[in-house]
Amino acid sequence: MENLVVIREAKKSDHPFIFELSPYLVEVAQLDWHSDEAIQKMQDDYISKMLEETPKPNITFIAEINNISLGFIHVRTQKDGISGETCGTIPLLAVSPKSQGLGLGKLLIEHGEKWAKNLGCRLLHLEVFANNKKADSFYQNIGFKPETVHMIKPI
Repeated sequence: MENLVVIREAKKSDHPFIFELSPYLVEVAQLDWHSDEAIQKMQDDYISKMLEETPKPNITFIAEINNISLGFIHVRTQKDGISGETCGTIPLLAVSPKSQGLGLGKLLIEHGEKWAKNLGCRLLHLEVFANNKKADSFYQNIGFKPETVHMIKPI
């Protein structure tokens, strides 16, 4: 399968595809204390912000098979909250639901890791919605470990 997959740098013409996956990202969040509309707006605003031009190093990769886009990852740099060193961070990763299980997420992460390592980063950071157990399991299986947990309580 891997030799059929192409991982390439995203172009502006890929932005509609990236936004097509936004409803799926909202669905897996499972935040009962927020309305679906609020979560969708947050997710769309977040994607827009991540795709804006910025002086900070960043890149978006697209995974495709036969010129059909199936997933993406956005990687950028940020300061580590504990050591203060520059590290890589993955603010966005999504694979279309019909394409999950093909190894695309792992390939995209590997490209993100390589990009960050080439910039001299020692750490790669990401956040995942706590209720997204499938993603949490995926990330832990490829070596990510929880560092802090942000908690909330509806009152």
